[in-house]
Amino acid sequence: MMDKPFAITLEIGTSRMNKTGSWRTERPVYRDLLPPCNQACPTGQNIQQWLYDAEDGGYEHAWRQIMADNPFPAVMGRVCYRPCETACNRGQLDEAVGINSVERFLGDEAIRQGWKPAEPAAATGKRVLVVGSGPAGLSAAYHLRLLGHAVTIFESAAAPGGMMRYGIPRYRLDRHALDAELQRILDLGVTLELNHRVTDLEAELREFDAVFLGAGAGIGKRAYLPAGDSSRVLDAVGVLHDMEGSERPELGRRVVVYGGGNTAMDAARTARRLGATDAVVVYRRTRERMPAHESEVSGAEAEGVTMKWLSTIAEAGDGTITVEKMRLDEKGYPQPTGEFEELAADSVVLALGQEADLSVLEGAAGVRAEDGVVEVGADLMTGRPGVFAGGDLIAGERTATTAIGHGKKAARAIDAWLRGSRYEPGPKHPVAQFGGLNTWYYSDAPATVRPQLDLARRTSTFDEIEHGLDESSALFEARRCLSCGNCFGCDNCFGVCPDNAVIKLDDGTYAIDYDYCKGCGICVAECPCGAIEMVPEES
Repeated sequence: MMDKPFAITLEIGTSRMNKTGSWRTERPVYRDLLPPCNQACPTGQNIQQWLYDAEDGGYEHAWRQIMADNPFPAVMGRVCYRPCETACNRGQLDEAVGINSVERFLGDEAIRQGWKPAEPAAATGKRVLVVGSGPAGLSAAYHLRLLGHAVTIFESAAAPGGMMRYGIPRYRLDRHALDAELQRILDLGVTLELNHRVTDLEAELREFDAVFLGAGAGIGKRAYLPAGDSSRVLDAVGVLHDMEGSERPELGRRVVVYGGGNTAMDAARTARRLGATDAVVVYRRTRERMPAHESEVSGAEAEGVTMKWLSTIAEAGDGTITVEKMRLDEKGYPQPTGEFEELAADSVVLALGQEADLSVLEGAAGVRAEDGVVEVGADLMTGRPGVFAGGDLIAGERTATTAIGHGKKAARAIDAWLRGSRYEPGPKHPVAQFGGLNTWYYSDAPATVRPQLDLARRTSTFDEIEHGLDESSALFEARRCLSCGNCFGCDNCFGVCPDNAVIKLDDGTYAIDYDYCKGCGICVAECPCGAIEMVPEES
């Protein structure tokens, strides 16, 4: 009978009989790196961990991992612009992992199964006021309640949700998913008072131990536009807000939307669903300089929205608008050309940006605002001790995902402040780079395409455009994760070590017996996810 190969035998006279560690100049060490998807997530989710949990069908455990950072997986699985997928290393191999699709699957599964979040910690006796029930305010309320604080939300509107309800159309965000995840937060014991506008913040401060300001950017920016008495000029924020009312806005058959952001795309696509045969977006720069996300622009074009680049509205008349053609100068700024054309328009919808309602700050000593945003420190506290702010009220990207991250960060800072300390986030590992992976171990597996509503039905209904993945597709997407920079127990290092120096521990992790490791580096070369590195031998 043939002897066992030398590299994998433990018999007398083989590698385990001779300690060879003194030969090394370098030694392998296991390391934990920060996955790029985790780094890119504005809510700070441990994406790699919950994808790993979902791979084995541990859906509830994966959902709870998401809920540790983000109380809206079903909502964000629909409306997030997926910076995690943009950062995903797999995108350099074939296609990025469909992280957002798996998140939506888990969020919808939680609603279907009726999963409940963790119970709040013991009551602290502290009362916190949250102003605004948008993504920032609800996120702050959720995390503060879990930490044991009594939380009250004051919302000026007739229904909660902020811009998630009044700014994101139903064809992008199903209201059943929004209401279910919102109610889950209230069921924790959070008090919600609707139609309650804060007009005297100083008075509120006397009733609460801390305040979080999370009012959204619900005011559309206006610009001077020469218009006749009979011209119909609306703002996009108002149009989208009125879509939640009992009477939908009347825009006419020919609608011009002025602007180039995501709100402009939402307004134009909404106009098509309200019966507009012609929906035209007028924007003064080129498509490459358009602030709207590519998915929004391509979605609008697919639904028949026309884009008119390098154009600005010079005048709005009765049933028409006058458009001036623009050109970009050497610095990329649009300049007038003196060339005009006329377009038919029953209404003009202005989508020139949004502003937050800063009236809530009136009379609040120490809370300062400049250029439309509230000044806050690294811990999101304003100049007034105990008053914090986030979401659209402060500088930064104005997305629901960013706002949810602000709410979580503020809750931790408020909790620490109420306890007489200061929240200090822990250090972060270096980011796992694509070059550190050994990708030959991963088979080709293109991403799953999300099923979508038939194009012919989109402009006649507000039904959701994108559908969720079924279970098999969600599992497939989760398993496409490369586990960048973190060991996932593949046994490669254990199997290839020629000196049997890698030891598999009872918990499934590994250790290296440096008495026998020669420092050959084979384990590093064969680790798929780059979770081992060679370091200089200690002197």
